[in-house]
Amino acid sequence: MDCYRCGKRIAEDSLYCKFCGAQQGKTVTDEFAVEAGDLLKRIQDLLHEGNVTRIIVKDEAGKLLLEIPATAAVVGAILVPWMAAIGVIAALATRCRIVVEKRA
Repeated sequence: MDCYRCGKRIAEDSLYCKFCGAQQGKTVTDEFAVEAGDLLKRIQDLLHEGNVTRIIVKDEAGKLLLEIPATAAVVGAILVPWMAAIGVIAALATRCRIVVEKRA
């Protein structure tokens, strides 16, 4: 089978892609539009839900600004630089779109 994220060929029974590390299987994607001032609060709320596998922040035009893997949510110390980056994005952008991948 092919990895849904990077498209490379992986074994049929793989749970994770050996190239990009993406979890294989069923995921549900939700997308939210938020004001830049609410961006940090909304991402913190999503991370506390616990079943999030990846959070992607895009600008109004759909350009990728930040991608937070699920492993960053597990370890609190790793999350600090992500939150600093989110603060910078909030200062530069007026509106953002948050794409959330969750386990189905």
